Amino acid sequence: MQDPQTILFAFSLTLMAGLSTGIGGLLVFFTKKADVRILSVMLGFSAGVMIYVSLVEIFAEAQALLTSVYGGKTGILYTALAFFGGMLLIAIIDKLIPCEENPHEFACAVGVNPKDASKLKRTGLLTALVIAIHNLPEGIATFVTATQSISLAIPIAFAIAIHNIPEGISVAMPIYYATGSRKMALRYSMLSGLAEPVGALIAYLILMPFMSDTLFGILFAGVAGIMVFISLDELLPSAQTYGEHHLSMYGLVAGMAVMAISLWLFA
Repeated sequence: MQDPQTILFAFSLTLMAGLSTGIGGLLVFFTKKADVRILSVMLGFSAGVMIYVSLVEIFAEAQALLTSVYGGKTGILYTALAFFGGMLLIAIIDKLIPCEENPHEFACAVGVNPKDASKLKRTGLLTALVIAIHNLPEGIATFVTATQSISLAIPIAFAIAIHNIPEGISVAMPIYYATGSRKMALRYSMLSGLAEPVGALIAYLILMPFMSDTLFGILFAGVAGIMVFISLDELLPSAQTYGEHHLSMYGLVAGMAVMAISLWLFA
């Protein structure tokens, strides 16, 4: 039985890491004038963050966990299956989310017609859903680590918080540019981060007795697949629609660079 103070600390640490998506969402309050070039760069940046962290960190961690349990070939196979299973899951979700018939009025200064605004809002909401799914295992990981080692959990939570800031941007910016509502953009960016304390609650109530390297490996590989899919299917196409091709690529490379630096700093 864990000490109640340890459990409370673990929940608090997970909550702080999750709510850092709201820091990214606050960016919309500093956007004085709508500019589709900014949107293009931000969407590219978000795709870069997601692709880099998925393939360099999350997928690698999943493969290490599964190969440690099942051996080289079998572990690699299970990692790949979970990765593409995550892609299949988000593809199904994508198909099930209908396009809105009555999108919110979009700011005229942006120069995007209502149909495009509806697509942008859908991108933001789908990104929020994906990030929420992604944050569940992160919340589980942070909580479980904190119950075992506070000294290890603090840098992990801090690194996750840094990762979550651009994720908040990726949710807030499309919703803001589609609806013109800063409050709505901030609200959804924060809601996507609240999935982390939900993950902590799941870990405490359901998964704690069954936690294993296999379960972690499958979760992480599936999350990596989900994040890569949403980046390629939603974020990059949207980035190139609302700006020059090179702007989205600059944002993509910048997002990868920021994530690489954060991983290096907290390695």
